[in-house]
Amino acid sequence: MTRIIPLIMCGGAGTRLWPASREGRPKQFLPLFGARSTFQDTIERVSDPALFDRPIVITNTGYRFMVREQLAEIGREADILLEPARRDSGPAIAAGAAFALTRSEDAVVLALAADHVVQDNAAFVDACRKGHASADAGKIVTFGIRPERPATEYGYIRPGAVIDGDVKVVASFVEKPDPATAAGYVADGYLWNSGNFMFRAQMLLDEYARVDADSVATVSASIEKAGRDLGFVTLDTDTFSAAKPISIDYAVMEKTAQAAVIPVSCGWSDVGSWHAVWELSAKDAQGNAAQGTAVFEDSRNCNVATDKLLVALEGVDDLVVVATQDAVLVSRQKDANGLKRLVTKLKGVAPQVTEDHIKVHRPWGSYQSLDNGERHQVKRIIVKAGGRLSLQKHHHRSEHWIVVRGAALVTVNEMQKVVHENESIYIPIGAVHRLENPGKIPLELIEVQTGSYLGEDDIVRLEDDYRRS
Repeated sequence: MTRIIPLIMCGGAGTRLWPASREGRPKQFLPLFGARSTFQDTIERVSDPALFDRPIVITNTGYRFMVREQLAEIGREADILLEPARRDSGPAIAAGAAFALTRSEDAVVLALAADHVVQDNAAFVDACRKGHASADAGKIVTFGIRPERPATEYGYIRPGAVIDGDVKVVASFVEKPDPATAAGYVADGYLWNSGNFMFRAQMLLDEYARVDADSVATVSASIEKAGRDLGFVTLDTDTFSAAKPISIDYAVMEKTAQAAVIPVSCGWSDVGSWHAVWELSAKDAQGNAAQGTAVFEDSRNCNVATDKLLVALEGVDDLVVVATQDAVLVSRQKDANGLKRLVTKLKGVAPQVTEDHIKVHRPWGSYQSLDNGERHQVKRIIVKAGGRLSLQKHHHRSEHWIVVRGAALVTVNEMQKVVHENESIYIPIGAVHRLENPGKIPLELIEVQTGSYLGEDDIVRLEDDYRRS
């Protein structure tokens, strides 16, 4: 049998963990449980070269540099596929399968969500080994999680007859139940549906094509016509966008006769709510969990996540408090649907707080607004070693840069100058300019903007290393 090709689904933009997770930097890129993100943990989970081949990551243009940066941070590489449009998990997994076939006609693929948590990696990898032969033989093997409680937030799988070892036929998939039904499912040996799958690439595409041949044809064509840009694989826009948006469950798993399940106990969670984060976190004697600085007095079963602010709770139970630099959430522990309704309302009232953090990540580094008024804005800009911004100009603002760490190579029209710590330089309105970090340490500077309009869309890019001009 060939090695398993991990296919990491990394294009989701869920806001179920708002305000930490936002459209511009969703939860799979956040360090929710330690130093690494769930995406990085997922990559590490399937890094044994004896069992797993080079991963494929499928994401979108907006997240491409975050994917590459987080791979580099853990010393891993992958083929990164860019979807031109979101079409749900069905077309995304089909694209990954079609790409895997360009490596090997016998490719076996392991499709994983980038935002799930697995606490027992060894148990999960062991399940991959046990399911490998069945997947290679033509079964589409899903990982059924042995329930730890009668959960109502997950779909369930009813396992049937044994196929091989621990692998069983999927007798049926069932939707998310009410509490009484969930308790009955657990008693009857049903499994949680994790939404992760292992299959032979050609088998998956054949089963998909039986239901929707047109979508499989257009997705396959998007791989055949794919381009390369800065090392990314760019799926063809016209063909991929023609695929029907649908989840892999509805497209294939609930219709195929080849569905199989392998039961596993591995400390799995899809981290679909702040309550799920609390369940996975270390707690004090009163059941309180904290990321960041928090003080609890006469409070029980609370969950605090804070960037920099001190959070103090007194005399409350079962609360979630999430404090970022531009938003604070206070909610009940178990009302995930309430948060969904809140974020929907916020998109109409204050869309910016659902889209981007106050610290905005760019392929060259990041910037953060520190203060703004009618005709001024102050930012902190960080440029990675070797990074540089686009060659650009502005129609409505001038800029003043003060270097506080490192050294900056600055272009202003025909002039180039190295600006050192505690030195500054002025960029007049309309001047063609560029900022670079020629050093070995991050460059940090304070930017003071003044002018009649200070929006990010007042940037005319003339040249850009990241093809944004």
